[in-house]
Amino acid sequence: MGYCRTGHVVVATRDDLVGQYVGHTAPKTKEMVKKAMGGILLVDEAYYLYNAANDRDYGQESIEILLNVMENNKEDIIVVLAGYKDRMDSFYNSIPGMNSRIGNHIEFPDYTGSELAEIGKVMCRELEYQFAPGAIEAFEVYLTKRKTMPFFANARTVRNAIDLARMAAAIRIFNEKISSNSDGMVTEEELQTLTPADFPTPLDLDAGMGM
Repeated sequence: MGYCRTGHVVVATRDDLVGQYVGHTAPKTKEMVKKAMGGILLVDEAYYLYNAANDRDYGQESIEILLNVMENNKEDIIVVLAGYKDRMDSFYNSIPGMNSRIGNHIEFPDYTGSELAEIGKVMCRELEYQFAPGAIEAFEVYLTKRKTMPFFANARTVRNAIDLARMAAAIRIFNEKISSNSDGMVTEEELQTLTPADFPTPLDLDAGMGM
């Protein structure tokens, strides 16, 4: 679209931008800015740069450098400050001049249950796992319910749910194989297949299980 020369994206967090002692923050922040020149600097969870409880926190220095870059290098770099809306709102309101330098505020809606399930499919493929019949539907039901509960974090929640399902599958397979009716043999396909039983139900979530 021509907004930047190269289109490359550099992702940074507080650890990448803020130093641990006097004189350490400016070089770190400027180095990340330099890497992003011509493209996009995305500061993830940007509100961690600001510590209202400590006016000597080094994050303030990083913020001032970023504000200066946004003001004086508009044609050379795009700075994206990302994070959860409520915390970003507090962040903007706490920093003098921040709102006036941020040209666009974009709020992305949460994914739907089916969209989250599709993300889960991709994650499972990368892990060489597959869904048994009915499992993806059980997963979507879980995600739809999970969205209504505290600490929901879109793709991060999906990743956590997949990890929990893999552990549940391992326990399920172990219990099946130690039964008197089993020969104890486990195939690779069995180990890498998630079933509906591996995902908590809405009732499980209401009971505090599978979070």
